[in-house]
Amino acid sequence: MSARVELREISNEEGNRLLGMVRRSSGSVVTWRRAQIVLLAAQRMPAPRIAEVVFSDPDTVRDVIHNFNRDGFDALYPRYRGGRPRRFTLPERQRIKKIALSVPTDLEQPFATWSLAKLADYLVAEEVVTDISHEGLRQLLREEGVSFQALRTWKRSNDPEFEAKKNRILELYAIADGLTEPGRDDPSVVICIDEFGPLNIQPQPGGKAWAPRAKPKRIRATYTRPHGVRHLLCTLDVADDLFTGEVAEHKTRVEFLATCDKVRARYPAATRIALILDNFSPHKGDEVRAWAAANNTELAYTPHYASWLNRIEPQFKGLRYFCLAGTDHPDHDTQTRLITNYIAWRNDHRDDPKLRHLTRRELARKAAPANTANVA
Repeated sequence: MSARVELREISNEEGNRLLGMVRRSSGSVVTWRRAQIVLLAAQRMPAPRIAEVVFSDPDTVRDVIHNFNRDGFDALYPRYRGGRPRRFTLPERQRIKKIALSVPTDLEQPFATWSLAKLADYLVAEEVVTDISHEGLRQLLREEGVSFQALRTWKRSNDPEFEAKKNRILELYAIADGLTEPGRDDPSVVICIDEFGPLNIQPQPGGKAWAPRAKPKRIRATYTRPHGVRHLLCTLDVADDLFTGEVAEHKTRVEFLATCDKVRARYPAATRIALILDNFSPHKGDEVRAWAAANNTELAYTPHYASWLNRIEPQFKGLRYFCLAGTDHPDHDTQTRLITNYIAWRNDHRDDPKLRHLTRRELARKAAPANTANVA
């Protein structure tokens, strides 16, 4: 029997970076799958369960976790072999990479960004190399894992209770996954909850469909939004993998508590449940706390800027892919009906490979659904 491998504690920045890698729709499939494994391990999902989710085997999952513990994010990228021999020595390649990653002004250069031409000229002038072409430099940097990218901002969790909140959510996941027995005051049912929206009625980009070569299908190009918006209030039973949603015109505290009532009604009153949710204002307040106290419910809030801890996030990718991308719905009723049917299909096909592929590949951005109908 293989030894159990535990993922080391990861920081919030590492968790958000893993989430970004999972959300990406391009790049190496190997990297994406390994990032999925590490992200699930960070949520304390056991290796055998992760193997089922990613359609792999537990030993491979343990290897990925072990390599990440040892090498960090470098372990997520495949190291392909083959091709012609390298023309530059390892010290040269390392120095080229270091200079490419530097800020030109720090090297007393009168510009803020390296272009290939400027970088190549600097490398020759500083006698790092005797000569290098622009294309050769681009390929070398690519082999070293460096590319020309737009700058992005990032958010660090400023939650003073980050560790306590994270650890409590991981404890709840361990209970839901059957790894630990619930204590006397612990919930036995864990529900993730979040809103998906807003949705508006307009042509949605990003869809794909079969079509004759060089003759893609087209949808109208307009950005008018005359029908208002809707919101989908979603829940996920972690143990049963049951996904539900209810479409409403608003996402105020009234709609949120109505969804909570429906969740609570699915279980006996004596069964203590936990809701994992974010810090959206309708999720908080005296009214919500009073409801939780009266309904034998624990409220577990994710830390600020740490949505990667909520397991419901990946489910929104399937909604976007099947119900939004490439569509041009005439009204909210049509859109709601499609969403309703998709969620019913999703719950009947929880092990569908394409579905698992989608719900893991991109932990989607918020989109939007329709009218007030129960999408169970």
